[in-house]
Amino acid sequence: MKLKKRTVFFVACVAIVVSMNMSKAEAQSNYDDLLVLFSDWREFESPPLLDGAPDYTPTQFAARQDDYLALRARLEVFETDQWSIPQQVDWHIVRAEMNGYDFNRRVLQSWARDPAFYSTLWAYRSDVPGHEGPTHHALVELWTYDFPLSDAEQRRLISELRVIPPLMKQARSNLTGNARDLWVTGIRDIRAQRDALDELKAMLGDSASDELTDIIDKSSVATDELIAWLEVEADSKTGPSGIGKENYTWYQQNVHLVPLTWEDEVRLLKRELARAWSSLKLEEQRNRDLPPMVAANTPEEYDAMANEAVDRIMSFLRDKDIVTVTDYMEPAMRAQKGSFVPQERRNFFAITAHYDPAPLFTHFWHWFELARMDLEPHSSPIRQGALLYNIFDSRNEGTATGVEEMFMHAGLYDDSPRSRELVWILLAQRAARGLGSLYAHANEMTMEEAGSVHMEWTPRGWMKTEKELLIFEQHLYLRQPGYGTSYVTGKYLLERTLADYARQVEQRGEEFQLRHFFDRLNAIDSIPISLGRWEMTGLGDEVASKSTN
Repeated sequence: MKLKKRTVFFVACVAIVVSMNMSKAEAQSNYDDLLVLFSDWREFESPPLLDGAPDYTPTQFAARQDDYLALRARLEVFETDQWSIPQQVDWHIVRAEMNGYDFNRRVLQSWARDPAFYSTLWAYRSDVPGHEGPTHHALVELWTYDFPLSDAEQRRLISELRVIPPLMKQARSNLTGNARDLWVTGIRDIRAQRDALDELKAMLGDSASDELTDIIDKSSVATDELIAWLEVEADSKTGPSGIGKENYTWYQQNVHLVPLTWEDEVRLLKRELARAWSSLKLEEQRNRDLPPMVAANTPEEYDAMANEAVDRIMSFLRDKDIVTVTDYMEPAMRAQKGSFVPQERRNFFAITAHYDPAPLFTHFWHWFELARMDLEPHSSPIRQGALLYNIFDSRNEGTATGVEEMFMHAGLYDDSPRSRELVWILLAQRAARGLGSLYAHANEMTMEEAGSVHMEWTPRGWMKTEKELLIFEQHLYLRQPGYGTSYVTGKYLLERTLADYARQVEQRGEEFQLRHFFDRLNAIDSIPISLGRWEMTGLGDEVASKSTN
């Protein structure tokens, strides 16, 4: 991949630091040295504290830039050509994370442009290794607490909540950007934090200590002050929120290691959108004489349908030899089966699930992966836990989306033909929303206009029923470049990996077994698909060389 002109100065700076630190860096020539560097890098990546909250001030970034360049210099001098492919892959993961830090500091600057960055309370675990979108370093993960709280857990919560008042204050100084869509929509996230604090206080009731009640009250006041300030400032925000085509391409290729340009992604998503719509209409033609699907209308009907869907999927995976089924897989999926939603409140995904939950539940491959990461962590420390900056998106969202269609083709719905229609509707929705997000990042559309693409190109009008999902998704994808497209681009890269892997098996005169493919994919873990393909096939052509950093 050709070096962008705007990165030349950065590379020159790294070269200078390399020469200044050569004697130290030369000693770091083996894989164990990379693990030491990775530990040092992760320690650096978490910012120092300012008044008890992570410091995102311009002064902090400027003061630590030489430290970043020194870490980067240590990375650049590694000679990895003789390393095993998995070890080389780990080097590229560290490179991608360092690129992500640099890009965020120079371009994305969520702490300055994106009020939602300061949202702190999270009531749920994400279905991917880390939270979707940019987040700060001191989140309060309420889902990790068991209520009612023990005394020890109250003390832990008090300690974690103490970050909110100083962080809300810091936000009013740091947020100097002019990205209107990010600003206006981000206020919703801070309001949601305020509501969550009220809900937390009500849930604790009289069981909360005076100290816990006090910090919740102080957090509420600080959040109110930030909301009021954001609302006053909103009218002055007039600028675009997208990062532009060139930045988008650089970010995808050098941080998320997706070997596509902005233009490539537009073409791919247009193609997948057309394929999904045309395939849906062909399925409807084939099924025209079958009775229509009937949605669940009671909690009992939904529960029965959801349990049957889990049983059906797990039997399919096991009986058709799709993947090695472990003891934790079925409980992981069953825990996410959801519950009945009245028709008037169903969003897009709830609509599909109330006709047949299985197509959506196949996307819950996510929870298999999280259980595996919890219970069977990868041997490499570099691959344990979430990669930074959502670098996992092509792997996790791409695989979860890819298996929806792969399992359909492998026979999951042979006894339920109309369920195939739902698979194509799901793909169309993901292609449409991703296409809208591409136009928004190119600043060719506002977030609202991107949402119109998302809404109008989703079949059967199913994105017009509940607007909160539309706002949530387009806001997320504007905050996190590449996430909105990762479902489809990752799916494409997974299909390409499967094709290359299967061709090599055939060339060796061996019998292709899908289980071997998915087992190998799982063993490689939640890293970009381009790196997974390299490990599985030896084909590293989708991975940028060291000279393009």
